Amino acid sequence: MRCGVDIGARSVEVLLHDGSDVVDYSIGDSLRDPRGNAEALFMEVLERNGLKAGDLVSVIATGYGRNYFPYSTGTVSEIICHARGVAHLFPNARSVIDIGGQDSKIIRLENGMPVDFSMNDRCAAGTGRFIEMAGDLLGIPLEEMDRVTRDGDGTVEISTMCAVFAESEIIGLLQGGAGKGRILRGVFRSVAARTLGMAGGTELMPPLVFTGGVAGNPGVVRALARETGMDILVPPEPRITGALGAALTL
Repeated sequence: MRCGVDIGARSVEVLLHDGSDVVDYSIGDSLRDPRGNAEALFMEVLERNGLKAGDLVSVIATGYGRNYFPYSTGTVSEIICHARGVAHLFPNARSVIDIGGQDSKIIRLENGMPVDFSMNDRCAAGTGRFIEMAGDLLGIPLEEMDRVTRDGDGTVEISTMCAVFAESEIIGLLQGGAGKGRILRGVFRSVAARTLGMAGGTELMPPLVFTGGVAGNPGVVRALARETGMDILVPPEPRITGALGAALTL
């Protein structure tokens, strides 16, 4: 049995793989103690499957906290792990967009291997945190966003490139009478545009796979499809591709 542990800025994923299929996985919060929460989640998954750390062939850690996980037998960068996990699920994939709580990545693939990438890990705009902030201002929880934005195509322009100033812009739009659905669609469009804007020379090629926690938001999926002009493939559980790629590492 192999284990992949992805310790990100906002979440932790622990996944077991038997060499053929995913056996089990769990997703938890990093919060203020990423290492401690990762250890607790790791032990929880092992206990649920009647395993001990010594029973595992490998424990590969990835993500921001990969160097601080005491049970790891090795570490691999998140770019390689996300590429490997996506290629396992979608062998023909040529591009990956990953948007998490605190960062976003664009990865180009050739034969399942990363050949180029761009990454935003210094600004909240274009990340899950930006969407959460907008939802808080609008009084719309994450689970209600698809319902609010599904019908209709009207939108507003979120012009600022800074998440802090975007907060003031959203408040101004609300005070000006813009509908919440239009504002939220504007936020999704802004996230898609900012993510694509940071690509630089990383050219997107279809098939395009969307991963990370934000990929679970259908409104952002629709916005990315419009901005790219491509069909967007989303894994059944888009948050675990990094941990899956880590578990597949020999």
